[in-house]
Amino acid sequence: MKSREEEAKPRIGIVNFERRKHPRFSVDLPIEYSRIDSPASHNGRGLNISEGGLFIYFPEKMDLGQHLSLKLFFPLGSKLSTIEVLVEVAWTEIHISETQGDYRCGVRFIDISPENVDELKKFLRSL
Repeated sequence: MKSREEEAKPRIGIVNFERRKHPRFSVDLPIEYSRIDSPASHNGRGLNISEGGLFIYFPEKMDLGQHLSLKLFFPLGSKLSTIEVLVEVAWTEIHISETQGDYRCGVRFIDISPENVDELKKFLRSL
């Protein structure tokens, strides 16, 4: 049985609160992207996704704040869906491997149509 002193004793510790607005889901999705200042498109891989953004492996270095046009491909039911979205690079990590050319970045959606938001939500609910 605990004494009153033990019950009243304040508890001190570290609490890690999640700062994200939307839950993330692990995926492995193909992505086609282009820089806003260049019409050339390239391929990347989406490793996790939420309603607010993506974690992506790019084959080239990206700069913080850079805007990209993305096409995201994902299965929805028996069909392959595609959404197009404008994103901003929110964070980057250290270059993983010079031989593989993998650059890890987080991007946030900054311009996405209501129809594409609906498609994305359907996909996320299916995970």
